[in-house]
Amino acid sequence: MYMASPENQALPKQDIKLLVLDIDGTIAGKSNSLSKPVKQAISAAQAKGIHVAIATGRMYRSALRFHQEIRSNLPLAAYQGAWIQDPTNQKIHYHLPVAREIAYQLLDYFEEPQWRSLLSIHFYINDQLYVRELTRETKIYAQRSGITPIAVGDLRNILIEYEPTKILALCDDTEAISQLLGNLRRQYTPAELYLTTSVATFFEATNPAVNKGAAVRYFAEELLGLERNNVMAIGDNFNDVEMLEYAGIGVAMGDAPTEVQAIAQWIAPSVEKDGVAIAIQKFLLS
Repeated sequence: MYMASPENQALPKQDIKLLVLDIDGTIAGKSNSLSKPVKQAISAAQAKGIHVAIATGRMYRSALRFHQEIRSNLPLAAYQGAWIQDPTNQKIHYHLPVAREIAYQLLDYFEEPQWRSLLSIHFYINDQLYVRELTRETKIYAQRSGITPIAVGDLRNILIEYEPTKILALCDDTEAISQLLGNLRRQYTPAELYLTTSVATFFEATNPAVNKGAAVRYFAEELLGLERNNVMAIGDNFNDVEMLEYAGIGVAMGDAPTEVQAIAQWIAPSVEKDGVAIAIQKFLLS
């Protein structure tokens, strides 16, 4: 049976009016779908008048079915919050892309000899996925995301007209991704680029003003007129850190990296054990 730590058990109750959920590793595990207990818990929270929103690193089109399944009445925050759109009226509240000059610089770096054969590079533009070639990693990613990648060879060609919403580098070698993240964090300040990992094999780069914490703040303060103490957020990885820090109650999943668990107020069981349902029951329904 899952046991919370003593300090987690002492967490005070708060007046939560907004629940924000990550998708992969949080509400969707290996099955790439929501379990019945998680759906029931979300519905029960909504029945109490609590708004439920999604903040994800996924593409908007890939995340949309989850947004629809939980019947959210708020916009959807995709690409770590770089793209926030309301599916009911198609209004785009936010779109903050990576500057073209920096996109060129990253592409040059990814194509240096030590990285060229290791990395699969994804450019997300106008909610489409552009790749230089269809690698094994890209095909696996596309199958889970339910999208069709567009292979264009030299990605510089697509940058002539557009700036990417997000840049992703995939590699099965987690040490390589860690090294890549470290190298580029020394090269770019947080004021120039937001760099993170959503899983150990995904390096992600977005506009410096973008992170899930900023997206959750927008939902809470701008759209709903709430304070951070009215917010609960649940996530499982490094790209969730900012929203867990912002929220009055930040919950990390049981299989989140230890660094992510360390900044959360409570640790839920893993996604495969319906941790979100248990967290909702504990804080919002009991």
